[in-house]
Amino acid sequence: MANSPKPSHILVLGATSAIAIGVMRPLAEQGASFYLVARNPEKLKAVASDLETRGASAVFTCVMDLDDTAVHEAMLAEAAGKLETIDLALIAHGILGDQEHDQASFAATEAILHTNFLSAVSLITWLANYFESTHQGTLAVISSVAGDRGRKSNYVYGASKGALNIFLEGVRNRIDRSGVHVLTIKPGFVATPMTAHVPQNALFAHPAAVGRGILKAIEKRKDVAYVPPIWALIMLVIRSIPEAIFKKLNL
Repeated sequence: MANSPKPSHILVLGATSAIAIGVMRPLAEQGASFYLVARNPEKLKAVASDLETRGASAVFTCVMDLDDTAVHEAMLAEAAGKLETIDLALIAHGILGDQEHDQASFAATEAILHTNFLSAVSLITWLANYFESTHQGTLAVISSVAGDRGRKSNYVYGASKGALNIFLEGVRNRIDRSGVHVLTIKPGFVATPMTAHVPQNALFAHPAAVGRGILKAIEKRKDVAYVPPIWALIMLVIRSIPEAIFKKLNL
């Protein structure tokens, strides 16, 4: 499989994500240009300043809540115009939720599905059409190993990511032949603010290491990347457990 040239015109949606920062910093050191989108203006300003200090050629920012799908099209068109072209789009926004709370409330479940799946679908649809029209580019989307199988501990979050995985499979099947690279990123446990409340163990990875893994997957034009790679084996085992046994486990 041929390696991709290093991306230099980069759109990042959910740019204050710790994993997104882990991806962006090495690219900034190579002089890439960025269009960053996030909802917290103070955090976004700090990320932009960090990338500029590291050598980014240009950094444009947009403060918005990506749950507001009605303004996605205008924002994405502006990003393409500011950057002149997009050769990498990284979708990195999402919420973890709280399983015990979410399973008791459809409204809470709906909110997670909207953020993690429907808002991502809105962005992916525009970007897939954009990349298909230009016959180039990488569309990289952060999903999760949680989407590989429904578990009692996180099935609401997992369902949002499982739906996202299937949607990306279909998009990949449609536009890969146009020269567009669609990458589904499946991190395991990552030590980020989103998981700060979760007791950590040896399986937790640092965001910088996950970022390097994502960049390697982009360079190698992988379809699906488990990061760290050990999660591919872990999830293979979990998926292989018969349902009659699996439903009795506390996972």
